[in-house]
Amino acid sequence: MPVTRAKPLDSLYDEVRDYDLVIVPDAPLASGLNRRLDRAHLGIFAITPRRLAAGRRERAEDRSAFLELVTTTDLEWKQAAYAIGNTLQCWEHQGRVDAVLDYDAYADTATETTVDQLSTLDTTSRRLGEYQIDDSKDVAVVGHDQLTTLERSILPTQYDTFDPFTDAAFDRPPFHIFDSSTAIVDAVLGIVSADNAEDVAVVADRGSEYATFVPSALEAADIPFIGGPGFADEQHHRGFVQFLRAATRGTETRVKTIRSVLSNLGIDVDVEHDDKRQHDVDADSLTWFQEFSAEIGETTFAGALTAYERQAGISLDAFRDELEALGIATDDVTRQGIDRLEYYLQSYEVPVDREDEGVLLADAKSAAYVDRPVVFYLGLDEAWTHSPPRRPWVDRDAEFTRNLTQFQLLLQNGVEQYYLVQDTIGGSPATPCLYFEDLLDDDFERFSDLDTVTHGRTFSATKDGFEKESLDVSPTQIDTVSQSSLSTYVNSPRDYLFSRLVDGPDKDYFKEGNLFHDFAEFYVNHPDLIDEETIEDLVDVMLEEAESFVRRVDRPTRRTKYRIGLETIVELLDERTPEGDDLLTPNSGWGQNFFAAHFDREVDSPFTERWFENEDLGLKGKIDLVHGPTHLLDYKSGSRKRASRVVKNSALDPPSDTPNFQALLYLAHRRSERPGERLQFTFFHFLETLDDVVAGEADLDETLTTVEYYPTQFEEHARSRATFEKLRDDGAKNCQKTLSKIEYTDYQAAFESVPLPATRDSDELIDSEFGQAMQTRLQECVGEYKYVSSGCKQLLRQLARVRSQNYFEEDLDGFETFVTERMTELNHRRAGEERFPVNGLAGEPNYRRVDNRDLLLDHD
Repeated sequence: MPVTRAKPLDSLYDEVRDYDLVIVPDAPLASGLNRRLDRAHLGIFAITPRRLAAGRRERAEDRSAFLELVTTTDLEWKQAAYAIGNTLQCWEHQGRVDAVLDYDAYADTATETTVDQLSTLDTTSRRLGEYQIDDSKDVAVVGHDQLTTLERSILPTQYDTFDPFTDAAFDRPPFHIFDSSTAIVDAVLGIVSADNAEDVAVVADRGSEYATFVPSALEAADIPFIGGPGFADEQHHRGFVQFLRAATRGTETRVKTIRSVLSNLGIDVDVEHDDKRQHDVDADSLTWFQEFSAEIGETTFAGALTAYERQAGISLDAFRDELEALGIATDDVTRQGIDRLEYYLQSYEVPVDREDEGVLLADAKSAAYVDRPVVFYLGLDEAWTHSPPRRPWVDRDAEFTRNLTQFQLLLQNGVEQYYLVQDTIGGSPATPCLYFEDLLDDDFERFSDLDTVTHGRTFSATKDGFEKESLDVSPTQIDTVSQSSLSTYVNSPRDYLFSRLVDGPDKDYFKEGNLFHDFAEFYVNHPDLIDEETIEDLVDVMLEEAESFVRRVDRPTRRTKYRIGLETIVELLDERTPEGDDLLTPNSGWGQNFFAAHFDREVDSPFTERWFENEDLGLKGKIDLVHGPTHLLDYKSGSRKRASRVVKNSALDPPSDTPNFQALLYLAHRRSERPGERLQFTFFHFLETLDDVVAGEADLDETLTTVEYYPTQFEEHARSRATFEKLRDDGAKNCQKTLSKIEYTDYQAAFESVPLPATRDSDELIDSEFGQAMQTRLQECVGEYKYVSSGCKQLLRQLARVRSQNYFEEDLDGFETFVTERMTELNHRRAGEERFPVNGLAGEPNYRRVDNRDLLLDHD
């Protein structure tokens, strides 16, 4: 069925203008007809049944009934709300207050109590049931089918009905598709102004983001509006409930969990404290909240509200009135009490004073008429679809027809209608309102399947758009990059950008990692000050330093972790004493050492915490320990990774989905200082054997992962006599047996016939042309025996293993080129010549390694 054209209000008025009384289904239609009254008329002209019967503006009788029941009966709040909802709804559909008791599934004690109360309570439904229009009046009813059974009960014996629709079809305007809800709101503000506000209405689902965005945008633009957020949506009403929640959460609450509450109260806490337990944060701004939280168990709701008002510098008299109406103002604050208060605010609409001029903000599910010349419809998605009550007294087919009729009327308000929608939300197609399936002949699944106009990114609120102001500022060039920044940039350039712009909180693993690093540096400088007894004391010091991050229940476990970590570091440094190196960069240690301050000693070893900036290569970093002239070591508190995993994570083409270039970067810098030398880089995972130490089975070697740099091309290394001898002496059994029967020149000949492929995969190497050439050569020299074929595969696997666990000349050369390309690209983007993309070199970023996930848009 097509959308049926609604009668214009002027035409509808012409049809009913001569009647004494006009009954209509909703208040905006009544107001529209009354504004068109052009003759003298005694008394009421157009009105809804409820307002006629009550003789006043309709009130939220469900809320009034709830306040009555919770203060005069023993019913639980949710029990009372459930019974009230069922009773009023059944009354509306069946016409009797006690009709709900006809249904056995609902006729319980709570419902009987509710029926008794509502029978005597002065509600609009009770007045409606008792009211009857005088038969002497000439009555017109517009939209008779839109009235409920209870509303129809007031009608006289004789009355005339008028259909709000014509026989013609409505020529629906196109849907305007925008990229985002923000773009839609910008489009509205591009047309609406304080001068034309009285001519504009905005219709949106009350539960959508538009219900918040539009009022905020209008307020920011000093454009008046009628309607908008309700009582519970007011910033400090919502904020007070969140404040009570935060104050009763206990001492384990992290600052980031309550940051919005603190902001509402004007309490500024540095972002570095986000992951700390609020009770242990030493910040003057947080003292008031900490003291209030400690006393919350002895505070009443009214007292808590007073404290909130004083801290926020506001007055919440309306909220205090609600606390008193609910009878809880003098009750002590408890979690159960907060639950009940929040339930009430979520369930009932508390009346608020509204402005009576400006843009009209209408709820998509509340009324069918919006009497404004220009109407914007925002969203029009599935949230606009009513959910008919699943109750036995509700005729679901009739309810659907009533809602469909209301939707058709709503779509046609105004002289100009604008349907502003999104085709996708969160990367998924937006589902149009389900009523369109009955009203449109087209087959569609999304808005873009219909008659649409697509709009690009909105840049301004004026028809000419914002003009960009030219700023004569030269961007700062970045000359060096650290391994962590490079890894972040390769994973997601956009995440790298935000990591430079947005401060992040301190993390427990950063705090603990720094403490372990400081201890290792201090021990290298002052090993004579550390013994078993001292370590126990330092564990206490570390635990105290990190306590703001650690839950009390976790502290015994952390104590064991800290002790074993310190002991493992001592064991390594005792067994493998660092050696001197005259080629170190001249910088002293990096930053302040916690344990040096604790013992009041200096740390300035030539081996530890050596900072470097290598502008020739564009690299910078901090070497934890120079273990020897050709050996660097880095402390790690995380899980150990094999050498092959380290090399794989530093892949360049394409990059790994867990990029980490630390070993490559440090070795490249070290090569520039010691060219032509074989170098080593060791990751010391000092907590790797934590469980083994507890069990008494620890092996220090299990904490170490070493990758080596060979100052030669891999092919040269693989074909060398040294490699041949090592394979013959230390290779697998069949490999040794095969090579023992040939000379080095036979082995070397295989490399001269076919080039060695650039692969770290053993299967690829075996199946390659080179692999086949090696097997042919060995069989020619030894014979076509089974062990020769097996030995050849063992040889090739060993070569692939060496290639996958170490770095060679081409690897560091390629990395230096890679860094140069990234630096050029990075500075190009910093200069504004292109955006920082979300996707990295490997495509979609690994979001588990993204630090600013909430700032990255998936569809961008």
